[in-house]
Amino acid sequence: MNISEFTEVMYMNFEKLQLSDESKIIEMSKMATEILREHYDPIVGKTQNDYMLKKFQSADSIRNQLEEGYQYYFVSENGRSIGFLAFYPKTDFMYLSKLYLYKKERGKGYSRNMLDFVIMKAKEEGLTAIELNVNKHNSTTLIYEKLGFKILRSEKNDIGQGYYMDDYVYRLEF
Repeated sequence: MNISEFTEVMYMNFEKLQLSDESKIIEMSKMATEILREHYDPIVGKTQNDYMLKKFQSADSIRNQLEEGYQYYFVSENGRSIGFLAFYPKTDFMYLSKLYLYKKERGKGYSRNMLDFVIMKAKEEGLTAIELNVNKHNSTTLIYEKLGFKILRSEKNDIGQGYYMDDYVYRLEF
């Protein structure tokens, strides 16, 4: 494994998901499903979350996102899996698509270190900001605000089959 595939920031490890590693793509899909089911079922309901998981976190969806330039990372601490990230560069900012931790890992300061990793990757691309969407009813809005993100706007996006993502768009400039 070369340095671009495995990076350590402080005590956390970030392992890049490769398009060529089918078993890791399946592992990422399973991890995402486990974390997002626990987190989003209470927010959007099980039926919508099932649809969103299939649309955005199935192995096929992750594979397609990797082909489109998404960068996915497994995040671990002392060899223990704690969550994952996904992001990709846009014109003048890095779009943070996913920053998720297992429930038992929340509140331990990992989000700050994960964000620092994304900032480092954005700077490597010559970018000076990060943007992300957060469901308006997601308690993590407070965490993003604590990390320095500011609300740019609200948006409601049709994701198919009568479902919408009702989000705030946040931006962090650095």
